[in-house]
Amino acid sequence: MDSTVASTGTEGKSWGGGNKPLRASYGKMMMWFFIVSDALTFSGFLAAYGFSRFKYIQEWPIADEVFTHVPFLHGQELPMIYVAFMTFILIMSSVTMVLAVDAGHHMNKAKVTIYMFLTIIGGAIFVGSQAWEWATFIQGDYGAVQTKGGNILQFGENVTVDGVEEFKRISIDDFAAVHAGERVQHDRSNGLWFTTEGSLPPYTVNEIYNGLAANDNILVRTQIINEAGEKTILSREESLKQIKNNGKLVVKGANLHVNEYGTALFADFFFFITGFHGFHVLSGVVINIIIFFNVILGTYERRGSYEMVEKVGLYWHFVDLVWVFVFTFFYLV
Repeated sequence: MDSTVASTGTEGKSWGGGNKPLRASYGKMMMWFFIVSDALTFSGFLAAYGFSRFKYIQEWPIADEVFTHVPFLHGQELPMIYVAFMTFILIMSSVTMVLAVDAGHHMNKAKVTIYMFLTIIGGAIFVGSQAWEWATFIQGDYGAVQTKGGNILQFGENVTVDGVEEFKRISIDDFAAVHAGERVQHDRSNGLWFTTEGSLPPYTVNEIYNGLAANDNILVRTQIINEAGEKTILSREESLKQIKNNGKLVVKGANLHVNEYGTALFADFFFFITGFHGFHVLSGVVINIIIFFNVILGTYERRGSYEMVEKVGLYWHFVDLVWVFVFTFFYLV
């Protein structure tokens, strides 16, 4: 029995469906596959962050008290200003990327070159700003004392600003009573052979307690948020009692183990998620530089297509969109 074979006109071509399945080139298809998979990864990270924050809602740091720094403006607290600037720069770099892709559609090499260059500059500024923010976060501002239960105790005084009483943070450097002598860091040569310790804290708990006792104006603020949505400020007696009975470790700055602003889990998520995103931005900058030089050399002009610019543009827009969610989760909510 003879069989009937229908001819589609696509025999011998990739996938049997032509070179552009779904009217998209393979390069664009693969980029979209990567973006979808990476979006699922970031979604998992942000979901974990959301669940953790909900679990430790009473101990979670307040973003307006953490991200207050601006380069070259030392001593001034400007909450979220520099983070907003970083976000604006990244969004504008996405705009210049759109203009570069549009110029590529019109085969305008000069404009593609200009807009790609501006995109690279914007990405470089963002990566540099992210690195500076990391360094500032790690260095810390005021310092704190970690309790035996892992909570953070901060120091400050009540001041009146425009008729409203506010709690103003005070650095432990300003009141700690330093004892004579030098604390030796334990290592295998001068301690137990199986015991080592990390970098020494700037002060001991006793030095903080003595300094607190000598300054009647200083109070302790816990990381527990009260019904008014503010951190709980202890009385003078309670402040001394907390440091003396529950003080365990003096903390300055933040790392994967301690965090002067609140629970260490916040620092863990901050370093991991913003670092992962920063790696994406840095990778995008490197790719953009490669594409930029190819544009200058006329590679895509000879090909008769600037599709590579469009592909890297998809990636850059994805990185920009991810930051919008990271910015919302970490800084606004």
